[in-house]
Amino acid sequence: MDKPTARAGSGRKAKAPPGLPPGEIEAVVEGRHGDPFAVLGPHRTGRRVFARAFVEGAETLEASTLDGEPAGTLERVHPAGYFEGFLTIPDRQPLRYRARNAGGEWSVTDPYSFGPVLGPMDDYYIREGSHLRLFDKMGAHPISHEGAEGVHFAVWAPNAKRVSVVGPFNAWDGRRHVMRHRRDTGIWEIFLPGVHCGEPYKYEIIGPDGTPQPLKADPFARAAELRPATASVVAPWLDHDWGDAAHRDFWAKVDPRRQPISIYEVHPGSWKRKEDGSFLSWDELADQLIPYVVEMGFTHIEFLPVSEHPYDPSWGYQTTGLYAPTARFGPPEGLARFVDGAHRAGIGVIIDWVPAHFPTDAHGLAHFDGTALYEHADPRQGFHPDWNTAIYNFGRLEVMNYLVNNALYWSEVFHIDGLRVDAVASMLYLDYSRGQGEWIPNRHGGRENLEAVEFLRATNAAVYGSHPGTITIAEESTSWPKVSAPVHEGGLGFGFKWNMGFMHDSLQYFQRDPIYRSFHHNDLTFGMLYAYSENYVLPISHDEVVHGKGSLLGKMPGDTWQKFANLRAYLAYMWAYPGKKLLFMGQEFGQGAEWAESRGLDWWQLDLAEHAGVRTLVRDLNRLYRDRPALHARDCEGEGFAWLIADDAANSVYAWTRMAPEENPVAVICNLTPATHDHYRVPFPKEGRWREIMNTDAAVYGGSGKGNMGAVTAAADAAGVGAHIVLPPLSVTWLEHVPDAAEE
Repeated sequence: MDKPTARAGSGRKAKAPPGLPPGEIEAVVEGRHGDPFAVLGPHRTGRRVFARAFVEGAETLEASTLDGEPAGTLERVHPAGYFEGFLTIPDRQPLRYRARNAGGEWSVTDPYSFGPVLGPMDDYYIREGSHLRLFDKMGAHPISHEGAEGVHFAVWAPNAKRVSVVGPFNAWDGRRHVMRHRRDTGIWEIFLPGVHCGEPYKYEIIGPDGTPQPLKADPFARAAELRPATASVVAPWLDHDWGDAAHRDFWAKVDPRRQPISIYEVHPGSWKRKEDGSFLSWDELADQLIPYVVEMGFTHIEFLPVSEHPYDPSWGYQTTGLYAPTARFGPPEGLARFVDGAHRAGIGVIIDWVPAHFPTDAHGLAHFDGTALYEHADPRQGFHPDWNTAIYNFGRLEVMNYLVNNALYWSEVFHIDGLRVDAVASMLYLDYSRGQGEWIPNRHGGRENLEAVEFLRATNAAVYGSHPGTITIAEESTSWPKVSAPVHEGGLGFGFKWNMGFMHDSLQYFQRDPIYRSFHHNDLTFGMLYAYSENYVLPISHDEVVHGKGSLLGKMPGDTWQKFANLRAYLAYMWAYPGKKLLFMGQEFGQGAEWAESRGLDWWQLDLAEHAGVRTLVRDLNRLYRDRPALHARDCEGEGFAWLIADDAANSVYAWTRMAPEENPVAVICNLTPATHDHYRVPFPKEGRWREIMNTDAAVYGGSGKGNMGAVTAAADAAGVGAHIVLPPLSVTWLEHVPDAAEE
């Protein structure tokens, strides 16, 4: 290479150019250089600026500033497109190159001429594990940096030998955009000018032993390609004009335990489908689902996981993109519009969240940087035998921070009202679904996963501390204590817990032929022994109506009439039982077939009177539950419940009172056999008129129309206060006390 001439008027001889040794040039060209930012781009050498660039396929390269000021011509010293040369500008600054070859010319803005985007405070908080805005720093973000528009990429891969971002903007060539390694944190970053929103990308990672890994999707990606494609997608900053301040302010100020919460659980891909079988978009779902939920009287929609996932039959529970709303229903902005629309209509939105495990798809988190990074290396800790998935290493600070930030992300960015946390029991126990010798005890020799406990506490503390009004709900099926107690009281910090015992015992009872129910009377009384040990949600979820379990209607015994009568009785029993309510889609109109994620619900059944009657019943149950504080204000407190009849096993009759301070009590009477009782004495807590507000045997619901002519009168007798009433067959009746002043 020719020596450069002295700068005009310098009065001194030129120094030898600081060219790289041939071996180091080969490392740059082959993408093996350990620190390309140390050599590529402009660098001050004495009083001059020397630049190096690798532009694949270029034969000539002319440099200029971003403003277009000529900055010199670089000389090609490697045929692959490696150039060097002194610049004519006095100071180091971002550069743009005009490249030419026999095929034409093109412009390249040099990413190695830009400084880092992340700063020392980011490093500090990331290392400390206290960074609660990681989703603003990690992943791909369009930004303006040092005078240029582009995208900043950042990914955690501390053990990688090299990380490159690849996409159509560099022909998926990992040599071109090797990232800067921030060794204190293990984060790799690069700012790429000229990359635009909507472009797919992945990370090309060379493991610590020099082995190339499968191209990896971005763990912090905010959008992804539609399956079967697996690349992440550069997403714009979410730009939505929110109009839900009143909704969020309300929930931030109230105690959700004392509010009516009735949740409609929805799989967004199979609630309804288009005529051609394709998915509804978020906007189409908003137009149809939100009005339906409002009409039905539910207070919340709970979506099965909406994060990106590669396999439809996983229902979203095997996610490969925790920060990316699935592309199945359109761009992320559509989800924001849906949530905002729901809030404006008074409906909260909860999503299922899956921090317990992740799939081992090649493009996902498994062995992300060539090592067990997000998971445990030992399969006794890092592999889930039930789902053939990997288990997060909750004891690793960066992994915990990744997950805690994701919980915050959904509330912060999409205004999500709550997280239902999946498979909590599998997280809490080291021996979950494992035999002897298949698990590793904790440091005390026990089976409790102490690291998962700390993670769950940290998540709940962060969510409740940062976003008042957001709730968290644990799907937890064991007797682990204080799941829904605050962290400062030694609890896990959840707001609510699914009452799996209620679900199991009540379904077990109602599936029995009524002739045998008297022998299993305790199935419906036992639950009250622990009904207030946690803040419970009563779940009839997707898990109960799939994989051969049949629909809720299909579980009920008897002929068609009895099946529907049993279903109506079950739903009214559940809505009158202490606890918040959750019902999976389709069960609100008694769908006959079990759920299948591959098709929409059987909405045609609403043309049948029996199914329409069930839907009308659920609508009325929600209205009564919402409007009567006696039925919801003490869902989580024992003072809101008192047995009236708990021991009439012979007749399979149960009765209780729901109460709240300063509110009219509601008596609930269940007759769970097909026999009608025309003169059955029920004790009441108060004398006077008790108005019938619900009778599942009413003709409007598809029943036989038996009842009490709208009201009964309780009076003192030898046994106390009571009334002889009609108990219709396979029915639940609600009677509300009417104070004297309110009587007509």
